[in-house]
Amino acid sequence: MDPISERLRARHPQRIDLSLDRMKALCAALGDPQHRLPPVVHVAGTNGKGSTVAMIRAIAEAAGLKVHAYTSPHLVRFNERIRLAGRLIEDDQLNAILDRIEGVGSEATVFESTTAAAFLAMAETPADLAIIEVGLGGVLDATNVIERPLLSVIAPVDYDHAEFLGTDLAGIAAEKAGVLKSGAPGVIARQQEAAMAAIERAALAVHAPLTVMGVDFDAWAERGGMVFQNQERFLDLPAPGLAGAHQIDNAGVAVAAALELDLPEAAIAQGLKTVRWPARLQRISAGPYGDAAKAADAELWLDGGHNPHAGRALAAFLAERQARAPRPLALICGMLSNKDAGGFFAALKDSQATVFTVGFDGAAADPAALAAVARGHGLAATPAGSVGEAVNMALRFGAGRVAICGSLYLAGEVLGASRETWPE
Repeated sequence: MDPISERLRARHPQRIDLSLDRMKALCAALGDPQHRLPPVVHVAGTNGKGSTVAMIRAIAEAAGLKVHAYTSPHLVRFNERIRLAGRLIEDDQLNAILDRIEGVGSEATVFESTTAAAFLAMAETPADLAIIEVGLGGVLDATNVIERPLLSVIAPVDYDHAEFLGTDLAGIAAEKAGVLKSGAPGVIARQQEAAMAAIERAALAVHAPLTVMGVDFDAWAERGGMVFQNQERFLDLPAPGLAGAHQIDNAGVAVAAALELDLPEAAIAQGLKTVRWPARLQRISAGPYGDAAKAADAELWLDGGHNPHAGRALAAFLAERQARAPRPLALICGMLSNKDAGGFFAALKDSQATVFTVGFDGAAADPAALAAVARGHGLAATPAGSVGEAVNMALRFGAGRVAICGSLYLAGEVLGASRETWPE
């Protein structure tokens, strides 16, 4: 664990307690930095939030803007969560801000404290735009003390965090729609019918105008690139620099947001080409695991998706790769114990992959139990003692394509194994 994370865990409650009361009190004690941010794009949703944030940021930076970004969780170092005018926050600055937060004597949770730290740092560092990703939900998420965003974005809504958000899709969507604010436009990704209806009801209640994918705009892959179309424009664009067909939809939402921000087409094209977002179908070619795969002439991919929706995206990506260049396929999977492992493996049941299950630091599912779930969905599965052992087992098995998947925490362990692969 990096020093900043150790400090936060030692000094603040680690529980998830969805409420805005502590956050409002903490911000008030700090001079309400959330009211002194640059114009804010507030991004909620279940899947694709981080990728959408990364694309909007890349487009805005290609347009010459200085951009703050707040995302979670981090993969290797806590500093990844707070990007100030294009650069990760430095340890000295972050520690000084945490000193100020702890000086007000707050009982705020880790996420509330880190969100307040992000707001303080962003309020005190000049920039043109701040892109803020919701942590969990929307209505009661700590980021939702932002009262007047310039723009709200809702990525696809699906099932996750059932212990906090429940299992009713309309209820989950209503919670996510808490980022919609009076008069602020909302850009909405393609949604299931029940989710879209709940978002529309929330928007109507606060008089937030919506621009909806599949209704007001759309995007699709074409000739190795992508096309975006709305009622006024038809844009022939490069494919996003993030792997997977699902990223076309995420890119479409980012382009719609960029047009709401009045960013130029040249910047949109450049941002899509140059966007990077680690642990989202990331090709690993460095570090100990990448070196081992290269030595065996195997592809190694890393994806932190951890719910059935993400499982379907991973399955589609692997199916496309396999159709073009068939190779023996292995999955190395670790998941948190509270995730829907059955739904995740159900999405991958037709992949014909051999599965190796692993644990990781934290509340990981037992590898033997996880392997049993995979076998229950028709996948050959074997528990392994570590990621390194699983990679070696997969390569000895003859896998020519290996995907490490199931958790951002597992992805962080993989990227953290070598300084070469740390997110920058």
